[in-house]
Amino acid sequence: MRHLAAIFAIALAGTAAAQPYPARVITIVVPLPPGGATDTLARTLADHMRRTLGQPIIIENVPGAGGTLGIARVVRAAPDGYTLGVGNWAAYVAASTTYPVRYDVLGDLDPVAKLADTPLWMVARTTLPVQSLDELIAWLRSNPGKASAGIVGFGSGGHICGLSFQNATGTRYEFVPYKGGALAMQDLVAGHIDLMCDMAANSLPQARAGTIKPIAVMSNARWFAAPDVPTALESGMPGLALSLWHGMWAPKSTPSEIIARLNAAVVKALADPTVQKRYAEQGQEIPPPEQQSPEGFRAFHQAEIEKWWPIIKAANIKNE
Repeated sequence: MRHLAAIFAIALAGTAAAQPYPARVITIVVPLPPGGATDTLARTLADHMRRTLGQPIIIENVPGAGGTLGIARVVRAAPDGYTLGVGNWAAYVAASTTYPVRYDVLGDLDPVAKLADTPLWMVARTTLPVQSLDELIAWLRSNPGKASAGIVGFGSGGHICGLSFQNATGTRYEFVPYKGGALAMQDLVAGHIDLMCDMAANSLPQARAGTIKPIAVMSNARWFAAPDVPTALESGMPGLALSLWHGMWAPKSTPSEIIARLNAAVVKALADPTVQKRYAEQGQEIPPPEQQSPEGFRAFHQAEIEKWWPIIKAANIKNE
């Protein structure tokens, strides 16, 4: 009897191991609090992927340390396709050099797909006496060190954008750190700070409501969600292009067939008109097909690190 029971147990184990992926719940780790643009994007994507893959997908928010705690959670997970990471440029590029991390953001993760693009833009309090990027630069030069700009932590996308802007224009102003974008936006709307270089999708509702003033989009092409706002390129500053793009990753050594299955589910979601409509409402742009592949996304991610890490390191930004 014991011999038969052992054979039966081995047979059951073999059957479980042979189950096609996915056979159970998938967790997507978002390294930010719930309710923000990244969290909303991940939930929109997960809702569609759940139907394609035939399994529940839950979102696990692991905020803290610029997103590096959430990334570490993914890096430590089993490479079986059941724990994935969705995050943005700030976490998967900037924070991985400004925080003392114990992982290699390129070497310890397998890319699944690039998910979305949204530019940063320079926005101001409505009472600031400028209407264009050129006027803003002139005003800052005539008021050196007097202006203030909100940032969500040192080394964040808004901070790097602001540093790049200062370096490109020879201006100087004070950075005011906040624990969250909502708090910074409240102070901008109230006129307590002058500027923000913000993820455009985050502050689009305030811009549409007229409670803040968009000055310029930090990109080389106008943003579809606010086509009347000029770009930094139009003001002769192409180097100020910065996108808070989003992507999906799996732990290193995840089997290629699982990566392919996940990628197919993502690509299908990004081609769905309902998902595209929700993305557009959030100010998110669908990336080109070549960046949706694991190989294309890996090349893109590496190029972003090669572009921005020297700038961040030169600024000597260190977080604990």
